[in-house]
Amino acid sequence: MKWLKRIFGISETPLPGNDAGWNVANQSITIDLNQMPELASPGSAVRLEGKGLPVRTLVVHGKDGDFHAFANRCTHMGRRIDILPGTDHIECCSVSKSTFDYGGQPLGGAAKKPLRVFAVTLSDNELTIQLT
Repeated sequence: MKWLKRIFGISETPLPGNDAGWNVANQSITIDLNQMPELASPGSAVRLEGKGLPVRTLVVHGKDGDFHAFANRCTHMGRRIDILPGTDHIECCSVSKSTFDYGGQPLGGAAKKPLRVFAVTLSDNELTIQLT
């Protein structure tokens, strides 16, 4: 069934279960980690869409323990991206399986350009992601 999802570019990464856990204002996203269980452990991720967000965003609690944020759009065909479970890589959810590191650099697959990476800061269990 996963191959069918890849053909249609359907993401495996969930949307937040609690929409109140994040906001968008002044070209930045604020996430209250107390209200975002999807990001509780390293190797997890959540995709943010809507709420006037200018660009779909993938937020990752990396295997390295840090938080990372990316424009949720593969540079090859524009499909969404997902974490690659058990690794410190991001992968396009299409059949090309373009793979990227946490710095957004392509590692394999059809994509040749890096992902757009956003600056992330953590303070008092709150993430701030700068979209500019």
